Amino acid sequence: MITTIWAFILVLSGLILVHELGHFLVARGFGVRVLKFSIGFGPRIFGIIKNGTDYCISLFPLGGFVKMLGEQPDEEVSPKDLPGSFSHRPVWQRALIVAAGPLSNFLFAWVVFFFILVLYGNPVLLPVIGEVTPDSPAMAAGLKPGDKILMINDIPIDTWEEVSEKIKSMGERPLKLVVERGGQQFSITVTPKINTVKNVFGEEVKVPLIGVTAAGNLRVENVNPIKGTLLAFERTWDLIALTVKGFLKIFERTVPLSSLGGPILIAQMAGQQAELGLLNLFYFMALLSINLGFLNLLPIPVLDGGHLFFYLIEAVIGRPLTMRQMEFAQRIGFFILGTLMFIVFYNDILRLLGLAPNPLKP
Repeated sequence: MITTIWAFILVLSGLILVHELGHFLVARGFGVRVLKFSIGFGPRIFGIIKNGTDYCISLFPLGGFVKMLGEQPDEEVSPKDLPGSFSHRPVWQRALIVAAGPLSNFLFAWVVFFFILVLYGNPVLLPVIGEVTPDSPAMAAGLKPGDKILMINDIPIDTWEEVSEKIKSMGERPLKLVVERGGQQFSITVTPKINTVKNVFGEEVKVPLIGVTAAGNLRVENVNPIKGTLLAFERTWDLIALTVKGFLKIFERTVPLSSLGGPILIAQMAGQQAELGLLNLFYFMALLSINLGFLNLLPIPVLDGGHLFFYLIEAVIGRPLTMRQMEFAQRIGFFILGTLMFIVFYNDILRLLGLAPNPLKP
């Protein structure tokens, strides 16, 4: 329980800090005066005031915010303070300040992946067979646990990922495998069979398989900073794309709303990863940071994406929306967020009561 609490606080406060720091730094870079930098909402617990900015911790830690001078369009700003007013900045500067929060979340994930790769190396899953499924093409061909696949159709194989990709690309055509077993090399021909399996989103898809799983043997490759930069960017981009696909699957009803989780599930996952080590915890933070960045870019009023949508309209029509229009849109935004919060808390409570499947339990 103690591990779960401190891990949850570290994850949540850390990601909020990253997000709000993005807004803060770009705002200050454009000369906008920041009145308050708060981790959490509600009454101020403690903090310091420096250079006109109140850096503080507030009572409710589920969020945070940066309050800027002139942030509200109807806010009165004295003529002498206009240079530091947010609402008096060009629309492109306001858009960059708002976008800096989600982009900081993506950048944080890249930084985490970069340091993991450079400091610990890049783990590569080796093409060694762990299990052979009974009555599968692999068993019929004579493949056994411990066999190492060296070549497929005369193409050298170095990783398990290459094995999977090659099998999928060949469909049901025969594959000529060069296999190493007990120091001896020999050839085996195996023909994949189409099977129905579930993908990462729970969809049933038909893919060619031969009926083997990886043994889990790893080779850790040293990564220099240049390669680490590229690999970290690739990993971050892949996870952003996966997050977008997952969001679309919710609308397609492929991913049920019951699979969504809120603060309680995040706390449980953070505690679980912390028990596995700090490396796992920071990897989890990177994944969660990508999700946070994406969610904040959704065009929902009151989120960063909603503000960016308002600025896009302003840039197109040449003037900002009226206060009445913005207030109406924000009421819709609060309703959407309120509904989402109800769903995730409802799911969390059902899991705690054992009335719904818990993804953390086998």
